[in-house]
Amino acid sequence: MKELDIGTLIAVFQEMLGPWLWIGLAVAALATLAFVYVVVRDRGFVPARLVWSELVAILGGAAAVLIMQAVTHSGFGDIGGPIDWVLVALIFAAGAFGTVIGAYAVIGLAAGRRAGRAGEEQGVRSARPGYAPLAR
Repeated sequence: MKELDIGTLIAVFQEMLGPWLWIGLAVAALATLAFVYVVVRDRGFVPARLVWSELVAILGGAAAVLIMQAVTHSGFGDIGGPIDWVLVALIFAAGAFGTVIGAYAVIGLAAGRRAGRAGEEQGVRSARPGYAPLAR
């Protein structure tokens, strides 16, 4: 294995994960498409939804590390050198990032366009007496 190319990586991941490789890639593609759809539909990010997604990402990162431990048939006691810790951190970060994308998409699809409507209703309320915005 003197050269590292995409075919070699696919073969190694296929050997490690079996059919879960293709299932995982399909889920990642669907989550990415759903994320792009929600961001375009809402014309930007909804801050509260992003914060909840980031909180869920902690669980996703931990799950990625635990799945890695199960797939490689190793334990935390087998982590030896600094590169092993770097790899564990990268796996955690990748799992967390994927979870942010997926959770934001799921929360956004479940919420529908309520976030946009709430902002419009707030504008209507501010025009009523007693609800005027503070002067700057």
